[in-house]
Amino acid sequence: MLVTGGCGFIGSAFAKRAEKAGHRVVVLDAMTYAADPQSLQHHPEITVVRGIITDSELVSSLLVAHNVDTVVNFAAESHVDRSIADPGDFMQTNILGVYALLRASAAYLEKKTAAEAQHFRFLQISTDEVFGSLGDDGHFNEDSSYDPRSPYSASKAAADHIVSAWHRTYGLPTITTYCTNNFGPYQYPEKLIPHLIQCALRGEAIPIYGDGSNVRDWIYVEDHVSGILLALERGVPGARYAFGGGNERTNLALAHEICTLLDERVPRHDGSSYAAQITFVPDRPGHDYRYAIRETRAERELGYRPAHPFDEALRETVEWYLNRARGTVASEVQR
Repeated sequence: MLVTGGCGFIGSAFAKRAEKAGHRVVVLDAMTYAADPQSLQHHPEITVVRGIITDSELVSSLLVAHNVDTVVNFAAESHVDRSIADPGDFMQTNILGVYALLRASAAYLEKKTAAEAQHFRFLQISTDEVFGSLGDDGHFNEDSSYDPRSPYSASKAAADHIVSAWHRTYGLPTITTYCTNNFGPYQYPEKLIPHLIQCALRGEAIPIYGDGSNVRDWIYVEDHVSGILLALERGVPGARYAFGGGNERTNLALAHEICTLLDERVPRHDGSSYAAQITFVPDRPGHDYRYAIRETRAERELGYRPAHPFDEALRETVEWYLNRARGTVASEVQR
């Protein structure tokens, strides 16, 4: 497998699970600010190559050198706020990068025998944000219409359509998957859950956009990874599969849950709750109200079901960040 963006949060979780399942894994990662090479440091069997997905020559060489039969594309700029402030990198990586991967994969596949080509898969990791925003009712599913609202989601939507075109026009065996908000260990601190944890521990304001009523469905990263592996094992080329967690929370409710866990594990010196640090800030432009997925096709065709209860997974995630914070402090003391 060639796993692009494999040193990122979801990509590294997938690479480790794929390697454990017996796949030979090659990771291609640009090592941007969001990459965490430490996430793969105990997995020497995984080959890690530094490079960008827009480098077609590099991608082509890796496909040939490692006799790749599966490409899983996690490589993406993925932070909505950053896309609003400076969308250029999102257009470059999320659109032109996918185009480069598709061209290299199609050229590579042309040189394979029919039997070899039959087993090849190109899996594009998308997001529920391409579908826009939900009201109080309803859910996205694999047949939902596209309605992106931010530069980030627009770039991902464009990439999805290009992937679909390469399947329909050139016969490339592609699969596209969607998921709700991921969480778990190794997630970069700009994302909501680790950001709230770190702000709380530093004694800073815990920022919540608007009135905190925006709703997200949360999926533990290991459940998402399980869904991707199922899509590769059982999925049909040209199909779309959505993975939800069934864990809808308003942003404000999520912040209170995190504060409650921190109150238990690392009580504040004055005995008050971390919730006292919650601060409402001006809403961001184009902030989607609600995301939620019903994994209709994934459940029916792949047998996908999330396995990790939200409360347990959130507790484990908070504990991981607490342990990492302790390790950082210990390193500073030693220095």
